[in-house]
Amino acid sequence: MTDRIEAAAVELRPLLQEFILWARENAPGSDSTLVGPVALWHRLIASDDVGRWRQDDLRTVLLDRMPQVVEDPDTAADGMVPSVRAYLTFLSETDRLVRGSASLKDLLAELDDLEDDFVDAMEDLVVDQDDDDEEYDDEESEGLGDFEPFADELAELPTIRLRPDAELAVATRRAPLIAKARDLAIWVGSERQVGEASLLTDAEILQALAALGLPAPEDSGKPLSDSVPALWNIWNLAIDLDFLQPEGEDTVSADADTADWPFDEDDDALDVWMAGLHSVDYGDPELEDEDATIALSGLTRALLVRVLLATGSKALDELRTELAEAVAEYDEQGADAWAAATAQYGDPLAPVLDWLAGYGMVEVEHDQVRLTPLGMEGVVHLADDADIELDARPAIDAMTALDLLSFSAELPEEEADAEFAAWMELREPDQAAKELLEAAAEDDADALVRVQAASMVGSLGEAAVPAWQDALDEPSLRPYAATHLAQLGVDDAPPPTQADTHWLILDMLTISAGLGRPEFVSSLDDIGNVPNLVNLLDVIWKVPHPHLEELLEAIGKAHPDKQVGKAAKRALFKARSTHN
Repeated sequence: MTDRIEAAAVELRPLLQEFILWARENAPGSDSTLVGPVALWHRLIASDDVGRWRQDDLRTVLLDRMPQVVEDPDTAADGMVPSVRAYLTFLSETDRLVRGSASLKDLLAELDDLEDDFVDAMEDLVVDQDDDDEEYDDEESEGLGDFEPFADELAELPTIRLRPDAELAVATRRAPLIAKARDLAIWVGSERQVGEASLLTDAEILQALAALGLPAPEDSGKPLSDSVPALWNIWNLAIDLDFLQPEGEDTVSADADTADWPFDEDDDALDVWMAGLHSVDYGDPELEDEDATIALSGLTRALLVRVLLATGSKALDELRTELAEAVAEYDEQGADAWAAATAQYGDPLAPVLDWLAGYGMVEVEHDQVRLTPLGMEGVVHLADDADIELDARPAIDAMTALDLLSFSAELPEEEADAEFAAWMELREPDQAAKELLEAAAEDDADALVRVQAASMVGSLGEAAVPAWQDALDEPSLRPYAATHLAQLGVDDAPPPTQADTHWLILDMLTISAGLGRPEFVSSLDDIGNVPNLVNLLDVIWKVPHPHLEELLEAIGKAHPDKQVGKAAKRALFKARSTHN
């Protein structure tokens, strides 16, 4: 059955690549990863011809087979039926629904009829998976490359300092593997035909290896395509990076911008590198025995998390010992797989370190494995993908004013003060005030950052006067600027107006609303008694605050006094009428 699945998958690949291109313009919301399994199992159990869709094929595939093979029923429940609808439309509009197929109208009608049953089946699977997770959570181990078992240790790590984008972009441009992916894509060129049994012919494989500077394998009696895993890893990386793209049925082409790598713009260079970050999995050893290869799946990530836990540097001998034990623990064939990798590579970690070094993530010196700044950035992103929180912040010398404000808002007061003090050591007070207020003005909807900036700049005293005077021209900061200039006794400074005071109140309410209903009601009580609050609501609706309407609506729902609720609804009506 495995051979049949692989053969059908190869047969379908060009068709699905063309569907992806079609869907970009005609069905951008569809998910080709959900269409693939449906097309595959339709080919395996319903029709020898991928273009023949008959009545009841959809029911057979979606209701009988998908519940047995779908990996993510939650995602399938949301997107599989719309994606299949797009796929069937694609087949029809490109004349691929062959003779013997039902009409598109009938197929879509059948799809509509079974949609509810399909969603119910997927939701049942979600419930079953949740029950299984609860029952076996303590019994089943995590995968070798999972970060989750280390979540508590990762949370206790000291603050991770990340380098600025400009420095990281320089490192991405030096990554040898990205250059190889570019070279491979340039060799592929425009509209190169790809085959079914192998993407490339033997002659093309030898040419590609030469273009990459990779050695041709010795004759082992196996097909050449099975003897060049390094080539296919770089091919897959080129696809991940969008250097190679499907160009129609049975063809691939280099993207028009590929030859321009390394890109000049830092953001563009980092975007490319980040697009290929999950290629770390290509560093896992590939062995003759498929089960042994599976047993070592996740080895690259397992190494990364252990180096991270060692605060970025760990002895190679220690890593080798720990990972050998982990492999044996996580898979019953792990010890044998480790031995096989030792025999094939000399060191099971050799392909892991080669790939990570080639992607710019690690350096090995004096038998010490060290995460580069780019590697640290990548591991932090991988941890974030696994929903694991790390205390990662820009390095102080790389921290912008907006970085400081954003991070400080989430930190305990003493820690935020320490960050501010360290940041201030690198600039003069007047310049610091200017940077902080300019950052606070970037988004007038971010009250928390604005309050944080006003507090920091307020602590700088008279050195901040020029920055405060400039901030008078910024509507979201004028209330703070007028208030602080008045407190400093600056001549000719405009006195705070009632509208300024109301803006400050709305900022305070915006922040408290984000803390929950009890804090929000408490902040309303701090404003005054019911008559004072009603009087405020009768005038505050005129303030052009970005959160005015949602705050008035929240007051009407949250405040226990009916008089306040009615006043809030009146104010909301006036605000909306004025806005409209």
